[in-house]
Amino acid sequence: MQPDSARLRALLARRPVFDAHVDAIGFAADLGHDLGTRTRGQFDLPRAVEGGLGAWVVVCWPDPAHHLARSFARASEMIDAAEALAARHPAQFRLVQNGAELDRARADGVVAGIVGIEGGHALEGSLARLDALFARGLRVLTLVWNNHLDWIRSCQAGAGPEVPEGLSDFGRSVVRRMNELGIVIDLSHAGERSFFDALEASSRPVIASHSGCMALHAHPRNLTDDQLRALAAQGGVCGIVFHPGFLDADARAEEARVRQLAAYRAHQEPAPMERFLGQQAVMRREARPLPAERLVEHVLHAIEVAGVEHVGLGSDYDGIERAPAGMEDAHGYAHLAELLLARGLSEAELLLVLGGNFERVFRQVTGPGTRAHATPAAAPVLAPGG
Repeated sequence: MQPDSARLRALLARRPVFDAHVDAIGFAADLGHDLGTRTRGQFDLPRAVEGGLGAWVVVCWPDPAHHLARSFARASEMIDAAEALAARHPAQFRLVQNGAELDRARADGVVAGIVGIEGGHALEGSLARLDALFARGLRVLTLVWNNHLDWIRSCQAGAGPEVPEGLSDFGRSVVRRMNELGIVIDLSHAGERSFFDALEASSRPVIASHSGCMALHAHPRNLTDDQLRALAAQGGVCGIVFHPGFLDADARAEEARVRQLAAYRAHQEPAPMERFLGQQAVMRREARPLPAERLVEHVLHAIEVAGVEHVGLGSDYDGIERAPAGMEDAHGYAHLAELLLARGLSEAELLLVLGGNFERVFRQVTGPGTRAHATPAAAPVLAPGG
């Protein structure tokens, strides 16, 4: 979808969008998708550039259902896929590790990619693993996914007695080490106590890369107003997720309905990523669309509570089965920009939300240049039971 106004087209031509959470690299790792060309999922570079993308966090997610026992190796394989994408399309895409490299990518007209990992299980209970992933380019780590760890509780129910209420001592050591290295701490998926423990332990701004507002929909993946205010007080940013089920109760029920359809359940492909693509296609075809205005409401509520300097975008493209109407794929950044302007954001405010806020935190945490001088962890430090 092309924006209507010449003013907006000119703004998007500057590629201001910084998407803090995109899962598409899994398709490259497992199915050989070339994200430098148009692909079957929601995100690829040609469509994203048309939507105004300048930078994205390349999320490497070791799915606990399939890779828990080798999550570190799985994360490394996905980083390999990101590096292969950059090598295949050097004029389109470049991995960056700090603000100076981001500046050079922008000056060269290249989309910047930032290596992220979703889930602290990739550390396998070892700070040495964290150091090794940093050396591979890791610059954003979501501390926990939906699976509880023995050093951090997620936002989901079902934690056993071995799971701390928030962060354990080892969890705090992970936060401190990330501060030392220059890795952005991401608290999406964290339980509320874990969220506040991490804020207390961190000396640097943190983010919630892909969450919604609890005040608008009481979903466990969303943030309360108190969390939004605390994140802002420390200079952080909340990226509003595009997942309809996180944004709206009726949309969540609609998705549950579609998952019971024979067409959806028929997808039993042995390859998880192929199965997900099939289910994604059914969901996009069968589910009643959620108007994009609902996403706008979450953005505006977060701005009202946290301030415009502390809100961004974390689409979760290709980690979700569908997105709001008009935002079905990475062209959708442009549609959202148009809606936000129509709701009264100034151009300066829009640029902050589209990407300026996340870019600020990335620069603050990773520094102007490489942090290779950080002293390595002396030896593996294991979490209890890790």
